[in-house]
Amino acid sequence: MITASPLAAELPTTLRVRLAGRRRRWLVTGSAGFIGSHLLETLLRHDQDIVSLDNFSTGYRSNLDEVRALVGDSAWQRHTFLEADLGNLDACRSACEGIDVVLHQAALGSVPRSIEDPLASHAANATGCLNLLVAARDAGVNRFVYAGSSSTYGDHPGLPKVEESIGRPLSPYAVSKYVDELYAQVFGQCYGLETVGLRYFNVFGPRQDPKGAYAAVIPRWAAAMLSGAPVTIYGDGETTRDFCYIANIVQANLLAATTEDRAALGEVFNVAVGGRMSLNELYDAMRELVRATHTGLHIPAATHKAFRPGDIRHSQADVSKARRVLGYQPTHDVKAGLSEALPWYEAHFAQASFQRARSVNDVRGAA
Repeated sequence: MITASPLAAELPTTLRVRLAGRRRRWLVTGSAGFIGSHLLETLLRHDQDIVSLDNFSTGYRSNLDEVRALVGDSAWQRHTFLEADLGNLDACRSACEGIDVVLHQAALGSVPRSIEDPLASHAANATGCLNLLVAARDAGVNRFVYAGSSSTYGDHPGLPKVEESIGRPLSPYAVSKYVDELYAQVFGQCYGLETVGLRYFNVFGPRQDPKGAYAAVIPRWAAAMLSGAPVTIYGDGETTRDFCYIANIVQANLLAATTEDRAALGEVFNVAVGGRMSLNELYDAMRELVRATHTGLHIPAATHKAFRPGDIRHSQADVSKARRVLGYQPTHDVKAGLSEALPWYEAHFAQASFQRARSVNDVRGAA
């Protein structure tokens, strides 16, 4: 089932003018994934030409199919897809031919996964990024925007997190994402490649995978609640995060890709809302939203498990640098993002399970 795009609304005026003023050729890596597919969709909606790449290790063909259905076949003809792995330097070189801007989103995410398999995390995140940087340099790419991570802040206790102050990494994933930042900065200094890094804070929204041991908390909880299953909270629930809706992430990428302010080059920027919500508060907000739209659905009490190794206790971004240099203005806070994403969650995560749960609840109510 294809639901209306949550990003169908127009981009900020600044970005619309920049995109309309020049038709660029973009490379989007990780295009079959959550963030990459939204970037692909938005660029196609704004008459850009795109090459995209994915190896389907965590992305899905269904995400590409959904984008095609939403933008239409005419726009889709401006897109070329490459099934390839960033570990293959030749594939990176082919992907970068004739490209103006790289939006590098491909990665093997998850702190727990990296602790279990640090070699895979390093290969996908550090080596993959280095291969792409080399290919972009050799192809004469104008701008290289890459996805960083708030995990880079490690054990630094300060709140909110400021780009210039980081601590010791707490996981192989954090190391790999920090290595990406170092390589990008060096490629700017040594080769003149224009790079901009974006440190994402707990992104959520449609097309985010709810399945598997490494699934992000919001889609996993949405799927559980809609199917009447219990939610699992790791720790006491007082862990806090700066949850950031996908529309904010798309905006930041396109601002970074098109800015003419040279103060942005070689820099990294926090991308979030600048707020902080505990897992307990998130659970209450999601339960209230689901109950408001599905009266009678039984949502069990949350269950708790031990804290996960490598997880940061508290996280909140200072986004003033992104506001000042990039012109970033987040449009969605957590509750607005959840409200916009819920119809997609309903249609894709647990519709059949929800119907079964509703039937069971109806029987309970009649008993």
